[in-house]
Amino acid sequence: MACQLAATVFLLPLESCADPIVRTEAPASLRIQLHKYGCRLQRKALGDEKMTHPWHDVTPGEKLPVEFNALVEIPMGSSVKYELDKKTGLLRLDRVLYSAVFYPANYGFIPQTFAEDDDPLDVLVLCHEPLSPLTLVSARAIGLMTMIDGGKRDHKVLAVAIHDPEFNNFQEASELPPHRLMMLRRFFQDYKQLEGKSVEVDEFQPAATALPVIEESLQRYSQERRRGFH
Repeated sequence: MACQLAATVFLLPLESCADPIVRTEAPASLRIQLHKYGCRLQRKALGDEKMTHPWHDVTPGEKLPVEFNALVEIPMGSSVKYELDKKTGLLRLDRVLYSAVFYPANYGFIPQTFAEDDDPLDVLVLCHEPLSPLTLVSARAIGLMTMIDGGKRDHKVLAVAIHDPEFNNFQEASELPPHRLMMLRRFFQDYKQLEGKSVEVDEFQPAATALPVIEESLQRYSQERRRGFH
């Protein structure tokens, strides 16, 4: 049915988009939806409609700083380092990891945050399944790991996916199996070694340590947004 409708729909040029012609026997309500969708596609194709920016336009959540929205960049199990392109809001291929390692958790950031390393605040989301890039996931902080990378402090909030029953009962990083914490920390100690770079990685800290880091990154984002990002 959908294929038949798609085949019978056509639109006038963009300047006539407010009153498009549709040849279909579908109900009027569906024809209206098709009108709007077709016009929107045309506007996006011509750059007349702004795309949602995952860093600036997605809200960080209503139960901050304990619970928040996290935007996934890299799925668990991936050896590909995707990174947010701040200008476009798209994901850019930063690099394929040089070492024979993979991300031990879903990796992303909290929207509308600005951390000490001048990037959105990083978050590791524990979930028993890999999450696709640009997935929005409700998460809860259970700890914090801090690295020194390139001379800057680089915080990683450790969180659990709230809607994953395998992980959502954890309240603190210390409740996780010790080996899992060792794997998470060891990944960040090793993943840049073949690039000739080294990082210092602290032990995981309790959830209470992560909360002021989240709040400060939210405040820093607000300040930078008012001044305009450079």
